[in-house]
Amino acid sequence: MPKTVVKFGGSNLKSKEDIGRIIQVVKNYRDPVVIVISAFYGVTNYLIDALEKARHDESVAKITTAYLLRLKREALELYFADQHQLTKISAEIGIQLNELERFLQGIALTGDASAALEDHVLSYGERISAIFLTGILASLGIEARVALPESIGLVTDGDFGSASVDFVKSTASVREALSGDYISVIPGYYGLSLEGKTTLFGRGGSDYAAAAIARCIGAQSLDIWKDVNGFLSADPKIIENPVPILQLTYNEAAELAYFGAKILHPRTVEPLSAAHIPIRIFNITGDADVSKPLTVICAEKVVSKGILKSVTFSEDFGILKLKGSGVGAKPGILAKVTTALHGAGINISSVLTSQISINILIAKKDLSIAYTLVSAIDLSVVAKVQIIDDISVVAVVGNGIAENYGVAARIFTALARNGINVLMSCSGASPIVSYFLVKSTDCIAAVKSIHHEFFETF
Repeated sequence: MPKTVVKFGGSNLKSKEDIGRIIQVVKNYRDPVVIVISAFYGVTNYLIDALEKARHDESVAKITTAYLLRLKREALELYFADQHQLTKISAEIGIQLNELERFLQGIALTGDASAALEDHVLSYGERISAIFLTGILASLGIEARVALPESIGLVTDGDFGSASVDFVKSTASVREALSGDYISVIPGYYGLSLEGKTTLFGRGGSDYAAAAIARCIGAQSLDIWKDVNGFLSADPKIIENPVPILQLTYNEAAELAYFGAKILHPRTVEPLSAAHIPIRIFNITGDADVSKPLTVICAEKVVSKGILKSVTFSEDFGILKLKGSGVGAKPGILAKVTTALHGAGINISSVLTSQISINILIAKKDLSIAYTLVSAIDLSVVAKVQIIDDISVVAVVGNGIAENYGVAARIFTALARNGINVLMSCSGASPIVSYFLVKSTDCIAAVKSIHHEFFETF
């Protein structure tokens, strides 16, 4: 029978006590699983900060490794009664920390770090977590082994910071390496280029790493353990009693993740949809029953009664606006702009155009750089380049949105009823999602208005 890939994220590793929940979950699987684990909660951010500080302060190397050693040792002492075992696993973690310290010291000496070195340094949070969890499982008599991406042959395309797995080169070696009758514990977040360089899958990329490994081994399922109750009709921090979503298609889940739902990394479904490997979402703070997922993501299409499955939002986007009387009709403008943005590694999320305006939706963090780049291009018909960053994107997702009349009318009516103006909207780019741009101050009210219309009115 195919193995199950089980993913534990940073939200499962906030405290020493969280390890007990992970252990119980692992015990509840009848057969050996493949575990993909993230760094302890906050560790990746800590390493990012250390990378920056190390460029100017050589003391950061020792401070960083001392902090990480103390963090892990406190958790280890909670579960290790045998001093010999504690010393052994602490020594293995110490080897990783010594390597990390040397890299940070090298950055301090040069005052700089290459993209390859940055990726390598940031991978240590996951490396240490894998060694840590393996040691704890072994101390409990559970046969487990660390399986580093470099040892199992998880090959990437070599794109630092946002790599993708090369399945042609990876599948056979990964499948063979993980075929043993024991638990394998893999640090998520990174793979290796053909040249042997560490390449990260992007922030939150451990979900993608787990999905890629599940595809390589032909897993029975990818089980992701979170600290929330699966996908819901809206963010429970905003809506008091959101409706649970028992099943989503791969595309619905991808769109929800893209437009703000934090349950999954947006790329998680990429490796699994063609292979029809389901994703099962669990809440680790529940009863740890591995047979009762809260949400299942699969190929089967289900159209809900109200069409909408969920309403979500993101405050991470902004608009780069190009204004001019003929920008919509002038050939080549968009090509020049997109080429410049692509060269700077800036992703374009959407483009909405008219005769007098081109509106480019990009991440807010990239707006100032994009503005500088585009302003420097010779665009004769562009009278003004403008940044709009006081907006939020509200998205509604569900199979049947494009085919069922009246959905958009109900959305706009609900928003108008509550005095919310839609600045821009887009439907049809995907048959399962429509999204709207509203003022940031109207975002929460917009989500509440749409949710009330579709989920609370009977």
